[in-house]
Amino acid sequence: MKKNKYALQRIKVVCLCFASVLLSCENLEENPTSFISPNNFYQTIGQGETALAASLSAIWNEWSNYGYSYGYQFFKHADDQMNYRDLIIPADKGDYLWRGHYTALLNINAVLKSIRENRMEGEQEEIDILVGQAKFLRAYNYFMLVRLFGGVPLYTDENEDPTSNPLARSSISEVYDLITSDLIEAQSKLPVQWPDKPGRITKYAASTLLAKVYITMATAPLNATENYANARDVALTIINAGDSPYGLQENVHDVFKKENKFGKEMIWSFQSNSEDVQTSANIWGPGEMGGWSDCISNAFFEESWPEQPRKEAYLLTELVLDDGSILPYQEWGAQSPACKKYMMPYITIEEWNSYVSYANFPILRYPEVLLIFAEAENMVNNGPTQAAVEAINQVIDRANGWEENPNYPRVTLAMSAEEFDDAVIRERNFELCFEFDRYFDLIRKRILDVVNPETIENFSEDDYLFPIPQLDLAENPLLTQNPGYPSP
Repeated sequence: MKKNKYALQRIKVVCLCFASVLLSCENLEENPTSFISPNNFYQTIGQGETALAASLSAIWNEWSNYGYSYGYQFFKHADDQMNYRDLIIPADKGDYLWRGHYTALLNINAVLKSIRENRMEGEQEEIDILVGQAKFLRAYNYFMLVRLFGGVPLYTDENEDPTSNPLARSSISEVYDLITSDLIEAQSKLPVQWPDKPGRITKYAASTLLAKVYITMATAPLNATENYANARDVALTIINAGDSPYGLQENVHDVFKKENKFGKEMIWSFQSNSEDVQTSANIWGPGEMGGWSDCISNAFFEESWPEQPRKEAYLLTELVLDDGSILPYQEWGAQSPACKKYMMPYITIEEWNSYVSYANFPILRYPEVLLIFAEAENMVNNGPTQAAVEAINQVIDRANGWEENPNYPRVTLAMSAEEFDDAVIRERNFELCFEFDRYFDLIRKRILDVVNPETIENFSEDDYLFPIPQLDLAENPLLTQNPGYPSP
């Protein structure tokens, strides 16, 4: 069920100069000093790093794109963890994301073009690492685009920008071919870790994203099931890697603590600090604690979550008042629970009262590596193996505080392939909650219409894709609209 809206803008490349720590979104200040041609500008490693930092700023900043709208504008219509679900998708849904991703891609491609044309000065090892970071970021941007919009125009370092060289939509398979190729190359060029610069992209970040891409390709809409084996094998290399710095935090209450924002569980995040803040954490909180209830959860999600330490760590369901009494969420004005991951106690009271946040937003966490392996291993073998069971049970055991929990028992080899797959998707729902993987799980598993009865009346198969932006359709006659949405 759609509505027509036309608040649209043109995609433009942004070449910004920053004083920053590369690719951590730290200290990013949008102060462009000039609009120098990329052909003249990207000649040193530092200039290339500046462009890649700018590409991140295009999709992650304080009050736009994923900085604010991960939960508020783009996914709450369908994500069954969030409130206000209706599956009524307006014709401009996702316009800002489309524009942000292509802005990022044009910056990334300019760096890769400079390197391909031998205009980049520096040691070969430095250049290779820069290529690895650029290829990772290009893959990430296209991975988001293809899951949101389907096949999209493929702009690379070998073709011109959309204004001078408009392209038709490539197929979904062609987009994934570029994504996997970029990530395989990124793996070979990136370091295992950056001891003096935490948060930068690593070899294992590229591997984790590649495993995630493969598990997505194995499911809808491609349903290329041969990629289950690829996902399993890549995830297993991360799990078994002797030089990998990644693993589970022992205590689930420690995962999102400030001191662990670069901890062993965080493989790659959108990052913030006091000079480049994240959107105020108040968007996640209820009014009773000074929040704004922009990105709140719903009772349906809370009621489906059995009691366990992880629920207490990740979901806010009650407030302790000054007199010591307990106020449950059913008595809050919004009558909805709230995400705790990005609020107190994981940020300071000073941040909360100042309407800022220095927290990171996780994109890739180690528990997902275990869950990708478990899902893929089960599907390859048409039933759970001991390795698959042990992988998911690591996450479940940590969630239960390493104690038996009859409310949320461990999985077993006695499960059928379907039962085990359902358990993995359920576990992803709880462990990765409010990290907005849930929306993409609903898409790739084709369960958008069954997870919450509130949305059934407005559901159609067209809801599995966002609309192509109206302005781009009007200006590029080679583009076509997704089914169910209007064209200009």
